[in-house]
Amino acid sequence: MTAADGLPVEPDDPLMRTYTEPEVAYLIAELQERGRRFGLLWPSATTDSVVDGRVLVRFGNAPASTVLNLLALLREHAKPEDGPCDS
Repeated sequence: MTAADGLPVEPDDPLMRTYTEPEVAYLIAELQERGRRFGLLWPSATTDSVVDGRVLVRFGNAPASTVLNLLALLREHAKPEDGPCDS
């Protein structure tokens, strides 16, 4: 299951092993940008290291799957007229 299915991604989901550190860093940047529209700020969120094939994130004590799940929620609730992020 993936966040695209409307279900949360679990930290031990095999999908999480397919993400590289640069991909997760990009997702964090998108999360920060989309979150700003809703007043949600994560200025210190960053990738940390890779352990057992999974990218760890400095995001409190959250796994990278939390980034994916939050991003899915923000994408789902973005207004259609908002268009893509202002990157």
